[in-house]
Amino acid sequence: MKAVLSILWKEFVQLRRDPKLFPVLFISPILQLLLLGYAANLDVKNIPSVVCDLDRSSASRGFVDDFVNSGYFSVVGRVDRMDGIDVPLDHGDAAMALVVPRGFGADLAAGRQAPVMIVVDGSESQSASIGVNYATMIASRYSQKIVFDAFERAAGRGPGPVVLNPEIRVWYNPDLKSRNFMIPGVLGLILMITTTTLASLGLVREREAGTMEQLIVSPIRPRELIVGKLLPFVLIGLIDAVFVLGVARLWFGVPLRGSAPLLLALCLAFMLTTLGTGLFISTISRTQQQAMLTSMFFIMPQMMLSGFVFPVENMPVLFQHVTTVIPLRYFLVIIRGIMLKGTGWAELWPQAAALLALGALILGLSVARFKKRLD
Repeated sequence: MKAVLSILWKEFVQLRRDPKLFPVLFISPILQLLLLGYAANLDVKNIPSVVCDLDRSSASRGFVDDFVNSGYFSVVGRVDRMDGIDVPLDHGDAAMALVVPRGFGADLAAGRQAPVMIVVDGSESQSASIGVNYATMIASRYSQKIVFDAFERAAGRGPGPVVLNPEIRVWYNPDLKSRNFMIPGVLGLILMITTTTLASLGLVREREAGTMEQLIVSPIRPRELIVGKLLPFVLIGLIDAVFVLGVARLWFGVPLRGSAPLLLALCLAFMLTTLGTGLFISTISRTQQQAMLTSMFFIMPQMMLSGFVFPVENMPVLFQHVTTVIPLRYFLVIIRGIMLKGTGWAELWPQAAALLALGALILGLSVARFKKRLD
């Protein structure tokens, strides 16, 4: 135990001697959260749109007003001809065009189906898909309003149309803010990047400085050396997690409905996998530059396959099976469950068990390889 504390103290002394490392360890995660918290936002508002109302009736004006006042679209121009929408779409001034054809009001008055045209710039598929959904929702609401108006006019003259009026309740994220979904994922991403990189650089730095040989010939056992080298990074990871959680809660307003101690405890389980990966990288890297590049090689696939960017359910079946060995996938379920749903151990133990199993496997193999390198 005394040897572990000695190495632990040595690590903190080295960190203190490097004035550039402190902002990297503690300020950089906060800046990353602030940048990604604003940038990693899937909410689409004020989509630049052009309107072409060929009908110019009271009904068409009412529909266009609903479209404009929804808050999802920002009208950047109005044209009188169908071919007038080409220029703003081609130049990128508009991402969507609403075309109301002639006879729109007459069709509605006669009880016939009244078509409208939505033209979307599909070069940005994500925004285009969301914009189409918004436009469809507005058209549905307008249609429902027309049905209710017809029902009121027909009151007293027989049974009116039967209208389905669904009551929609959104749990855990009532406003459907994508930020509430993304920021917990950013915490997992920051924790993975920080601890993996630090663990990979720690031992390589000793090798480059020529002090690894001194540690090897000392009476310190390999197990004590590993614990002493990795424990500071565990403490740094926990401090970063607390800072990031505080910023997420106080700055972005992301709720923390579950147990904070449980979340931090499962952060430790996740760090078993990240520190194990970093330790493995240190055994195959000769320089700190190699360690940094190799860390990115391990980090990027985890980020892409974890569900942080793309839903796992949307991936091909083969890649869905691959994600079962990605630790970040399980940690994202844990952190989003605790923060947004308030779930506890009873619901999250399968993910926690998977994390512990992967952590034990990765860390165990990395320790075995490290001991072999020492021999």
